[in-house]
Amino acid sequence: MSQSRYKRLLSNTAILGAGTFLSKVLVFLLMPLYTSILSSEQYGVADILTQTANLLIPIAAVGVCDGLFRFVLDTGEGEEGRRRVFSTGIFVILAGGAITFALVQLLRLFDVFDGYVLLIAAYVICANLHSAAANFIRAIGKTALFAAQGILNTVLTIVFNVLFLITFDMGTLGYVLSVVVADACVTLVLFFVARLDRELSWKSFDAATLNSLLKFSIPYIPTTMMWLITSVSDRYIVTHYCGAAENGLYAAAYKLPTILTLVCGVFIEAWQFSVVKDADDDTRAGFFSDVFKNYMGIIFMGASLIIAFSRIMTSLLMDSSYYDSWRYVPILVLATAFSALVSFMGSVYFLEKKSVMSMLTAMSGALVNVILNFVLIPQRGAMGAAVATLISYVAVFAIRAYDTRFYVKFSLNMPRLIINSLLVCAQAIIMICEFDFCQIAQIIIMAVILVINGKNIFKGLIRAAKRAKIR
Repeated sequence: MSQSRYKRLLSNTAILGAGTFLSKVLVFLLMPLYTSILSSEQYGVADILTQTANLLIPIAAVGVCDGLFRFVLDTGEGEEGRRRVFSTGIFVILAGGAITFALVQLLRLFDVFDGYVLLIAAYVICANLHSAAANFIRAIGKTALFAAQGILNTVLTIVFNVLFLITFDMGTLGYVLSVVVADACVTLVLFFVARLDRELSWKSFDAATLNSLLKFSIPYIPTTMMWLITSVSDRYIVTHYCGAAENGLYAAAYKLPTILTLVCGVFIEAWQFSVVKDADDDTRAGFFSDVFKNYMGIIFMGASLIIAFSRIMTSLLMDSSYYDSWRYVPILVLATAFSALVSFMGSVYFLEKKSVMSMLTAMSGALVNVILNFVLIPQRGAMGAAVATLISYVAVFAIRAYDTRFYVKFSLNMPRLIINSLLVCAQAIIMICEFDFCQIAQIIIMAVILVINGKNIFKGLIRAAKRAKIR
């Protein structure tokens, strides 16, 4: 078991990482195109539309996309069991989509959504169907196909972006529509390639499965919404107090921290699969400790690197009119680092099916974030929003670090965690304040963080590779 779990984790992370990395590289290469075609105001409106749709996605699906993945894993090799889960989940998504289509008409009351209401509804429905299909193939072990569909989705999004933005000059509408069309196309491809039509049968719809699925999934609705509120409520408040143009800069600044989100997302997808498969292993606390120590090191090394080169990366990836957005990047990188640590803690709740605790902890973060947004944004603008986001993620991490010990008692390696946090925080402050010794300080801090974490990560990877080796 010890060997197989490390092999599974490394293999799945490598496959998912390769696919996701290629996808994100393509997106970053197109950033200069997006920022040169869309003004900061147009980009700000597009951001509001997509974030509103993201808030509606978990409500429309009643949270079953995450539940579908978890419950299909539990069915093991049983075809009838997984067909029952998948069919029931798709039924819920289609029913929720129909209801959402009716309720989303209320958005017509707000001027910013004028002409975009049907687009938002289509965005929500297509995203949920894509997510359900992708989670299903991931749960049945088709990791390579899952990675490939991610690449395909990104490529199609870019193709449609170029078509709609350059050829048809559709502006904000084209930017958002490209995501909708890409989701719809990839969903159809998955049904055809993975023969998901064989897994879908209305006769397999089961009331007992629906009850279990909803019992697990419904708490994830407020959980997902709370995380979205934590990450996007500031966009609405910045738009209200500072205007769409300022929100456009702030939204653009979020693009660089998504590199960390990429690392976190790839690992968590592989990690969830691994911990569920190895849930009965008596040594899982040690497994959690080893993995968290290396995961934390990678996150903080990545954060240090992005902060140090935030100005250069901004100038390379964005139009000159967006250059000032770099000022928000260091704090947002810190926030994203703690968000990644929070996600690791969330895997404990996922393993133990403690979705209610996941919801409550996420709710605490959202509450802190909203309160601080209204306090800091009127005074500090978008910088206040970034600080509020950071504080809220730190708060949730502290709460989860305490609570998850009651389920899996693994070591957080607190001395190293505290040192890493202080060093990266100092690096962010030095960068934002633009001290005379800024560049020298960045190099020194990066070197210290590398020394603290690099050696341990290298040894950890060697040890994991040896454990994973088939003898």
